[in-house]
This record gives sequence, structure tokens and C-alpha cells, in this order.
Amino acid sequence: MAKAYTPGLKVTARTTYRVRRLLPVSGDVRVKVGDSVSAETVVAETFLEGDVFPIKVAGMLSVNPSELMPLMLKRAGDAVQVGDALARSKGIFGMMKTEAKSTAAGTLESISESTGMVIIRGAKTPVQVRAYVAGKIIEVIANEGVVVETDALFVQGIFGVGGETWGPLMVAGKSHTEDLLEEHIDASMKGAIVVGGARMTAGGIRRAREVGVAALICGGIDDADLRDVLGYDLGVAVTGSEKIGITLLVTEGFGDIAMAKRTFQLLLAHVGKMASVNGATQIRAGVMRPEIAVPLGEASSGEIFTGGATAGILDIGTPVRIIRDPHFGLLGSVSALPEQPAVLGSGSKARVLEVALESGQRVTVPRANVELVGD
Repeated sequence: MAKAYTPGLKVTARTTYRVRRLLPVSGDVRVKVGDSVSAETVVAETFLEGDVFPIKVAGMLSVNPSELMPLMLKRAGDAVQVGDALARSKGIFGMMKTEAKSTAAGTLESISESTGMVIIRGAKTPVQVRAYVAGKIIEVIANEGVVVETDALFVQGIFGVGGETWGPLMVAGKSHTEDLLEEHIDASMKGAIVVGGARMTAGGIRRAREVGVAALICGGIDDADLRDVLGYDLGVAVTGSEKIGITLLVTEGFGDIAMAKRTFQLLLAHVGKMASVNGATQIRAGVMRPEIAVPLGEASSGEIFTGGATAGILDIGTPVRIIRDPHFGLLGSVSALPEQPAVLGSGSKARVLEVALESGQRVTVPRANVELVGD
């Protein structure tokens, strides 16, 4: 029987989940191997150099750059505030002196006698990396960060927006087939990870944002609702940096799609526990999926998962999800695996498979355009 291999999404009641938490530049690690951490624990921190502000002091005083140094009132290393006098001209007979004042706050970094420019370096920006999930530190990467391990319920979604967040798991609605509407959200959900059922509506998202919900998890979302929430068409292959005040994650795809019953029941079984969510999604090379992890605080499962797409065998009857237009997000099962490449609409040849959709329709798509709906 014909078989093939393809990536898949992971949905599991228990897995040993590991996550690397790294600084963007070298810094200090604040925990050690064996330490227990919560999602909010700061595991590493550093400081990024402040912005550079060049000021044409010689020009402000109408002197040659080579004449600037004796006129300086501040020296390299001095703290400077906005409005502080950096230099003062000699004036005429000691009168009518002109001052060059700083337009930026920070530290005077350098004075150039060739350009007459003074460089002010802004204050350093603190950067902290938090653990993201509750667990134990199993590795310390010197001056860079750590690896956190936890035993967790783990669900990968198909698409998300917004970055990392965490909070107690709550459920809105009664069924995996119920759309998430505005009336499903109330003030008690502030700071929570809220699980809906089918499509999350624009009204539901707006209400959740007003209340202060940390993240919404549903089966699907309409592209028009997503555009309404973002204020623009999302045309990039990488998400996660959107500043919309909430993280959104869909487990099934775009449109009126119910969350898989098993996924909904797994999440429902852990209401009240702390959950961590990351909406970052990368569809193309270097696939990255949005995820939900609910630490269980129990013994290790033995199976280790470190993120990314899983791989598995495609066989007749294997449940799959289509991940490219025009059938993006639709669920079905493999009904045929032709051995010979087929000519696509673009004129190119590719290995294909036939998918029997849940609607009963059968479509033929390239094998690279599907992923497993895995356990």
C-alpha cells in the first residue's frame, strides 16, 4: 500500500515539554539547574544599549570643530538631561555667550574634534526573559538562558497572532461547536486563557480585549473578523509580534470550523490550571505553530517534545488538514495516494494525494499541502 511522510500537529494529553529561553544578547542567568519556576519567573536578564543621539554642538556655537573641546562644559562619561548646557562660547569681551543645550537625556559618550559632534547615548533598556511555563530548569546556557522542562498537556494550533502569555484556563460556552460571541465573555475572565468552541467572532474578540483576557483559543476565525481586529490584512508568513492586546489561536483553520471534540475535552478537563500560550506562527520554511501548554505538575511521561512540527506516515484513512489555499484549514482523511506525480494548475509536477473532506467532497492536493491531525 502506498505511504508517504508529512508533518503534523501535536495534540496530546501528556508529554514532556521542553522550551529554550534565551536572551537576545549576552547577560546574566538568574536561576540554576534544578530550580522550580513559574511562568512569570525571570530566568535571565540583560541590558540593551540605548539609542544614539548626535548633536552638532560646534555648529550651534558657530565655531570650528577643532575649537570645541575647550568650550565643553560636559565631558565623556557625564550624565546629561534634556536642556543641560553641553558647551558655552567665549562670547565678546566675556559677554553675549551662547550655550549649546542637549536635546536628549543619557550619557555623553564622545566628543569629536574633527566633526564638532557630541554623541549622547540614551539609557540602557532592561530585557528580561521569563520561564513561560511552570517547570524545572534542566540546563543553564551560560550568559544566554536556560531550558525549562515540564510535564504538560500540549496542543498545537494551525494559526495564531500575538505573542507569549499565560493565565488560568477557563471555558466560554458549553460545546466545541458553539461560536464564541460577545456575551460569552465576562469580567471574571480578566488575565485568563479562554477556550471557546467553533469560530471566534470579532465581537467576542473585542469584548475579550476590553475585559483583559490574555488569550482566546477557538476552532476557527473568519478572515474578515481577523482583519477587523488587526485593522489591516495580514500578509506575512510569520506572526507573533502583533500588538493587539490579546493572543489569538485557532486549532482548526479559517471559517466556521468547530474545535476538534477531543481537543476541547482535553482542555476542558484542566480548567483552573495555569496555561501558557504562544500565537507565533510561521507557515513556510522552518514551520512554527502556535501552541498551548498546560503544566500538569506530575511525573514525566517519557515522551519529549521540544516544539515544531511532528512527522508521521500518510496512509489511506489518515486524518489530515489542508494548509494551503484554496482549501486552507479544511479537515478530511486520505482517500488515495497516487504513485505518479500529477500536473498542477501552475503547470509544474508534484506528488499528490486525494483527500475526502468532512463535507463529502474529494479534492486532490500536493502532498506538501497537508499535515497530520496527530495525537
